[in-house]
Amino acid sequence: MAIWKTYRVADAVTEIDDEKFVLPVIQRSLVWEEEKMELLFDTLLKGDSFGGIMVIEEEKDTKPLFNYRPFTKDGNFIPSREVEKLKQQQFFVIDGQQRLQTFYIGLKGSINGKVLYFDLFSDYNLEYEFKFEKDENKLPKKSNENREIPEHFWYPVKELFIRLKETNDEDQVAEEIIKENSIEDENKKKQITKNIKAFYKNVITAETLGISKVVINKSLPELENRQRIVELFRRLNDGGTRLSSFDLVASILKGFSWEMEGFLKEMLEKYQDIGLTQDNLIKLIFLLQDNHNKEMASIEASDAEFAINNSERIKATIKALKDFLECSKTFDYYKEGNRSFIPLFFISYHLFHKQIDNNALMNYFNNYETNNHDYQPMKDWLYHSLINGVFRSKGVGWIPYKTGVRKLLEVIKNHKNQNFPKDELFKVYIEHPITFTTEYSSDNLDQLDNTFVFYLMYDRTRTLRTNDIDHIMPINILEEEGFDWNLINSIKNLQLLDYGTNRGAKKGKPFKEWINNPEYVKDKSNYIKIHLIPSDETLWEEDKFKEFIEERAKLIISKIKEYVK
Repeated sequence: MAIWKTYRVADAVTEIDDEKFVLPVIQRSLVWEEEKMELLFDTLLKGDSFGGIMVIEEEKDTKPLFNYRPFTKDGNFIPSREVEKLKQQQFFVIDGQQRLQTFYIGLKGSINGKVLYFDLFSDYNLEYEFKFEKDENKLPKKSNENREIPEHFWYPVKELFIRLKETNDEDQVAEEIIKENSIEDENKKKQITKNIKAFYKNVITAETLGISKVVINKSLPELENRQRIVELFRRLNDGGTRLSSFDLVASILKGFSWEMEGFLKEMLEKYQDIGLTQDNLIKLIFLLQDNHNKEMASIEASDAEFAINNSERIKATIKALKDFLECSKTFDYYKEGNRSFIPLFFISYHLFHKQIDNNALMNYFNNYETNNHDYQPMKDWLYHSLINGVFRSKGVGWIPYKTGVRKLLEVIKNHKNQNFPKDELFKVYIEHPITFTTEYSSDNLDQLDNTFVFYLMYDRTRTLRTNDIDHIMPINILEEEGFDWNLINSIKNLQLLDYGTNRGAKKGKPFKEWINNPEYVKDKSNYIKIHLIPSDETLWEEDKFKEFIEERAKLIISKIKEYVK
């Protein structure tokens, strides 16, 4: 049963301070950006609707359905507490966290070290202007809007809130601020007074906040009540700031076991540099149980129990995975971000199911070159998979996160505690079938994944994050010469160059003119070596383009083979 009650924002903020309003463990962290918070205060002062808040009502001296954490005053995450018995009646917020958190931070705290300011010259017919800032001197002085008063008068919201609460008199506060700042202009006085009145009314006196209290029937089994509330949480997510499907899965898992919150947070903070996201970690938990396609509706308490009971094993697995990436010189590739985590699922799966203890697993790659039967086949499988772009969409019904994961899992689960099944996994690609090869030549070079090929070309040191993809011989000249567009854009004619050089000095210049000018290329021999440029200078003219790219293709293939022997 739900009971609606209206609140004043000021009272709600006080009760947040007293921890009467708290956040159940199923809630995610604060996600609103500063701009969205600023706009909520404008909405509040205009008296517009901003949606109701829904809470679970928990009674004093009872064990709550979920463990909880208080609201944050500075935007930093606060871990949930394990509570056996409540010391007071409390309301666990299941919908409206971002709005209540915004009011709390704006009126009593800060975000990213910034406090909220209110422009007391705001034109209420246009917008009540609010802005978060660390340094008041960095706030804009002039308005770009067509306002009656073109300049700003920024005032700290926390200070205004305190003064209005202490005096309970908006006219007195307005007069004091006008006097303190020596405001003489009548229009400015009027604007300050109107804005302070609007703030006083909508924040302190008017019941602008609607809160629906859901009373829990404690006579029902605890698990049934938890599932009911998590389902309500999921439905409420259809409006407001949406959670991803995996945010919802995380909420469901945390609903089954509050320890999931700390486990997920620890793992993500420690291993985000290899692309371990919440989505990937949850997917891995399901895959480790041989389930490639777990549906939200079928998530059970056993999934959370598996994760918590095996948390140390999973930690050891991911530590070993990171060691493997460093040993195989793919750590920097994954650190760049936006890389498919799919191959890492299966390396992790294989490691997790090795019949060795956690300490041995954490040190599994210490002697990877001389005493590890898994390292080389793992590296070969990862390199060939990435070179072929297997984990990008390849057509013919191959969807990496669906088809790929399902078919690879079917193979690797039959090789637990055996040698890593490189050849059997390659067979999955071939029999699907998708375009895949372990034999590289000039003929198939342009069918490979440019991103990883570039990574190998530059000895696994240079990435696209800090470089442009540059045409060695310029497009404009090659087009004039009548060369085919596919040849012009072949990787055989592409190199990685820093932004400034590519977009500045080199832009459009004939290649031979560029490379032979010491003003542009100070160390020509080193440049040739780094960028795999054919040393035969007679090929550096654009009319020799076809011969040039064929020779460069040989150098690229040679570099690839250097790393996939």
